[in-house]
Amino acid sequence: MTQPTQVPLSPAAGSTPLANAADPAPSQAANRAPNTDGIWYASYPADVPHEIDVNQYESIVQFFDECIAKFRERVAYVSVGANMTYGELGRKAAAFAAYLQSIGVKPGERVAIMLPNTFQYPVSLFGVLKAGGVVVNVNPLYTVRELAHQLKDSGAQTIIVFENFAKTVEDALPGTKIQNVIVTGLGDLLADGLNLKGRLLNFMLRHVKKMVPEYKLPKAVPLLDALSIGYTRPLTPVRPTHNDIAFLQYTGGTTGVAKGAMLTHRNIIANLLQAKVWSEGQLSGDIETVLTPLPLYHIYSLTVNALIFMGLGGRNILIANPRDMKRVMMIIRHEKFTGITAVNTLYNAFLDNEEFCKRDFSNLKLAMAGGMATQKSVADRFKAVTGKPIIEGYGLTECSPIVSMNPVDLTNLRDFEGSIGLPAPSTQVRFRKDDGSWANIGEAGELCVKGPQVMKGYWNRPEETAKAIDEDGWLATGDIGVMDSRGFIRLIDRKKDMILVSGFNVYPNEIEDVIAMLPDVREVAAIGVPDEAQGERVKVFIVKRNPSLTAEQVIAHCRKNLTGYKVPKLVEFRDELPQTNVGKILRRALRDEELAKQKPA
Repeated sequence: MTQPTQVPLSPAAGSTPLANAADPAPSQAANRAPNTDGIWYASYPADVPHEIDVNQYESIVQFFDECIAKFRERVAYVSVGANMTYGELGRKAAAFAAYLQSIGVKPGERVAIMLPNTFQYPVSLFGVLKAGGVVVNVNPLYTVRELAHQLKDSGAQTIIVFENFAKTVEDALPGTKIQNVIVTGLGDLLADGLNLKGRLLNFMLRHVKKMVPEYKLPKAVPLLDALSIGYTRPLTPVRPTHNDIAFLQYTGGTTGVAKGAMLTHRNIIANLLQAKVWSEGQLSGDIETVLTPLPLYHIYSLTVNALIFMGLGGRNILIANPRDMKRVMMIIRHEKFTGITAVNTLYNAFLDNEEFCKRDFSNLKLAMAGGMATQKSVADRFKAVTGKPIIEGYGLTECSPIVSMNPVDLTNLRDFEGSIGLPAPSTQVRFRKDDGSWANIGEAGELCVKGPQVMKGYWNRPEETAKAIDEDGWLATGDIGVMDSRGFIRLIDRKKDMILVSGFNVYPNEIEDVIAMLPDVREVAAIGVPDEAQGERVKVFIVKRNPSLTAEQVIAHCRKNLTGYKVPKLVEFRDELPQTNVGKILRRALRDEELAKQKPA
């Protein structure tokens, strides 16, 4: 990637120079446009427009149908050595949509999808959307408690689940509105006809490897049966509008209580078009193959891999379990991919694999990173091994997710700088200082975003929505950043106490609430401490009520109630925790102590 040209900039109309003693009072400054507004356009690649036409598509369904018609004969997905063409995907998605309509799923009804990266995910995803439903993405590794909360909060009445996680669904059902459960196994969609390979694979997983816990869901319908029914039923066309909700994408926000970000068809279409105009000049008309190790239920992979690459007629190589690096290498051994999306920890794992480092990367065009900060050491190693840079961007669930991107220019590779790039087309970015005024060039503040990709709000949480989005439409991200004179953004720190483990948000309140369930715990605080492998790891500080409480007991309790990446890796017992004069535990003080320990003497 080339170093963007430095362009001399004069203050924009209506703006003022950098802050000085004569600056207006905060109340006046808060209403003033900063001199950062629009300066990034001078650094845009020549062929990238400043704005997009979000009305190009009325919905994701229209976009999907156009892609299916255009790329019908191309391979859309590769999984476990099998292929699924765009035509097959379109046919199966339509059949699944018809089945959903036949069991009473209405437009606007929430449908939960609890699947890893397999053929079943895109079939279910686009089937739900074609039926007019709202997709509620669920992490398959959720505990019973986490799943129950999401199902109750969303009001979902239907769930599609991988059989490996059906026991969790069974235990989470009480108190939810779930009426329809559709279950599937890894081998179900590997081929048409007898599908001997798929049936054998399912048998091995169920009876030899014992990877499917016993469950009792007597009314559950196998996905293959649902598709068979759907093929015989008419599909009533549904035409969602821009303002209709497409996804309830759950995120913890700043409170730790999981909230559903309402992402409309307009939000997602805007992000698709923003990414398209940003990158299409760098990609050819050839079939692009992207390696997809990140879960499609995650907003980053969902938008970039499942949707943006679909617009290119791309071919997705699905990785169901990226932690099994030996199997990942088997899957990609004979593949030549032109793109890859990953987070810092995954790139690090790839680079630690000898086989990966010996690959031929002459076909690689784009290596994209998001979800967490990319470490310079990892980026430098990746460039040394592949000859290609990691292109870093920034986004969040509430923005569908893309906010900013680095220019994609591989003709003259540049060193990794750690910038999260320039605001996407049709996106405004400002930085709000503590006094409420807007920051200027070089001044730090909370990154705020306005654009067509910004969510509609939080599901059934108007107060939380009002806290996040002000009356002028500015979304406060909670991240502290700064913009330079070229319009490039650099993040400094997170405003709140969120912990980022391998690209996943972990919220201290949730961990503390779980640990506080133990009768032997008096007080608890959770923080994130730096970790080379995961970005951060969770450490908890506990004041015991019962002296016999052990760290092993705490971790075992957490494993029963939290997804693996949320489970604390470090437990420290103390006689007391630092507190404010009103009794609020000071996590910042604990975090500062940990950082001080890691500094060189």
